[in-house]
Amino acid sequence: MKHLLLCIAAAWLLACAPASAQDQKRIALSFDDVPRAAGAFLTPDRRTVMLIAALDRAEVEQAVFFVNPAHLDLPQGAGGEDRIDAYVAAGHVIADHSNTHPHLNALSAAAYLADIDAAELWLKGRKGYRPWFRYPFLDEGQGDKAKRDAVRAGLAARGLGDAYVTSEASDWNMENLTLEANAAGKPIDREALRDLYVQSHVEAAEFYDGLMRRATGRSPVHVMLLHETDLAAMYIGDLVAALRAGGWDIVSADEAYADPVGQEATRYDTPSAQGTLTEMLAWQKGLPAPRWYDGNTIAVANRRFAERVLHEEAAPTP
Repeated sequence: MKHLLLCIAAAWLLACAPASAQDQKRIALSFDDVPRAAGAFLTPDRRTVMLIAALDRAEVEQAVFFVNPAHLDLPQGAGGEDRIDAYVAAGHVIADHSNTHPHLNALSAAAYLADIDAAELWLKGRKGYRPWFRYPFLDEGQGDKAKRDAVRAGLAARGLGDAYVTSEASDWNMENLTLEANAAGKPIDREALRDLYVQSHVEAAEFYDGLMRRATGRSPVHVMLLHETDLAAMYIGDLVAALRAGGWDIVSADEAYADPVGQEATRYDTPSAQGTLTEMLAWQKGLPAPRWYDGNTIAVANRRFAERVLHEEAAPTP
């Protein structure tokens, strides 16, 4: 009996022991382009209510919502300030995604930083604010290193951290395809849409974690890029459940941006600064392609959507 009790105790301790840093997979959720316009299925107000409720049911204590304050002055922004406040009241945080969502390659560094300043005027002092900046379109200057470095210096001078992402599955494209199909009156297989949304993001997380381990020798706390879409409101609970089933812990954005991998975000020097931090670090380390999840190739993503969600025979991918 004593031997049996010792075995049970040993098994319990093994099961309860924390995963090693090498084996642990952690990820935070982030949502861009707040406030967004109505989607294919939901009003913006209904979407916010559903998204907050789904995150609560999934026990996601803190996600981060990246805000474009100028959108509050557009038709899509009606009631947007109340929706942003609702996210914060639910325990989530907000940060800077620029004022008007410009491409860095379309502006001078000075004009780009001025746009960031305009967003900061609205954000600073609000509950839930974090001094983080996420580049719209994940465009960090692309091949213009002088502009890239000027904006990096400007962010540092303003005390703004680089709110990089490490995993993404182009959910914005899936949302656009859904909007287009709905506008065209095409039947949308909602269950297949859910499955595609979930599968794509889980596959992307696994792909980018493997790439990050090869590039840095470890699994950092990841940040998943999502958008404030109808798909997120409808399926975020399913996505969180699938991630947990795959061994992922869902952590706060605060924990994610405290990870030392963030220090790499100001040091990488790739031929083109754009996309996920994972891709850029892999590029810097000389890892061969592919350095991005194949579902981020638009032709591939569009084919999968057409075949699985619309049940159409799509043209072969080139």
